[in-house]
Amino acid sequence: MSKVYFIPINSYNNTKEINSASKKLLEKIQNEEKVLDFKKNTPLKVHFGEDKNNTFIESKNFVEIINYLKQKKSKTFYIETNVLYKGKRTTKKDHLNLAKAHAFTQIPIIIADGESGEDYKEIDISKYNTNHFKKCKIGKKIAEQSQIIVLAHFKGHILAGFGGAIKQLSMGCASRGGKLAMHSQSKPILNPLKCKKCYACAKNCPTNACNINAIIPHINYSKCIGCAKCIAICPHNAMQINWANTTPKKFREKLAEYALAAQKNKKMIYINFLLNITKDCDCHAEKQKPILKDIGLLASTDPVAIDKASFDLTTKNNKGKKLFRGDDIFNYAEKIGLGKTKYELIEI
Repeated sequence: MSKVYFIPINSYNNTKEINSASKKLLEKIQNEEKVLDFKKNTPLKVHFGEDKNNTFIESKNFVEIINYLKQKKSKTFYIETNVLYKGKRTTKKDHLNLAKAHAFTQIPIIIADGESGEDYKEIDISKYNTNHFKKCKIGKKIAEQSQIIVLAHFKGHILAGFGGAIKQLSMGCASRGGKLAMHSQSKPILNPLKCKKCYACAKNCPTNACNINAIIPHINYSKCIGCAKCIAICPHNAMQINWANTTPKKFREKLAEYALAAQKNKKMIYINFLLNITKDCDCHAEKQKPILKDIGLLASTDPVAIDKASFDLTTKNNKGKKLFRGDDIFNYAEKIGLGKTKYELIEI
């Protein structure tokens, strides 16, 4: 049974209280379980929020966590990966600009998978009883870390059902190719009707898999490695995700497997923010409204336990009715060794 620490907070507007709670939770876990080595880097895995999104967890809520790490002389920085879809977080340059526009300026920022999602390390999870992957493409700079604090906004997600620590580990730490692998059959589709033969994909493809000179432009799948850089680079949206083999259950299993790879051989602390709880994720480039009253902050060293506790608290606060789908991920995540579904909730 894993321990999950909880501090209730009834309003996202209580910034001072949120900061105090996050520091208190971090100190509690560190004192109890001696997780972090302060002589090493301690990056903060965050989500900067998509352009026009208004309900992501803002950087002002991380000030006391940052101060705590600075007092301990541990070098800290924000760390994140580029997204798969077209938007303001598709490339490193645009991603950094958006992060700064959203006030993530207290500490340096590292985009872990390079300019267009091409920098990654394959993490071997073949010894685990997984259904889909034996190796996972994790953003290189994340794969190189020995410890990370994962700060996750607990909210809904159209495919996953909900997003929390597990999703921050999986989709949040994967390179673009890894994100593509979780979403689909791992290789993109070239729509010849949209292709303008600008050769942007061909010039940037690491394996020369983009056959643009053909009468009908196409991808040579015998060469394609599924890095998905072409999706980011195509100015005409001709490169697309293959959704044919994507089902919610299978998607969630893939999330659990990538989360397993992302945390492998690392010391991790997870803090979930059950505030601004929305129907959809922070990747939505639009204003959202919370669908449940604010609950508080949770912390644990177990990503499965903290997400299960978060899921249960949202259910409890929704008059006992499940607010989100996707709880089938918990048993699968436990089966492959990601964490435990049984937890002790300790209010402090």
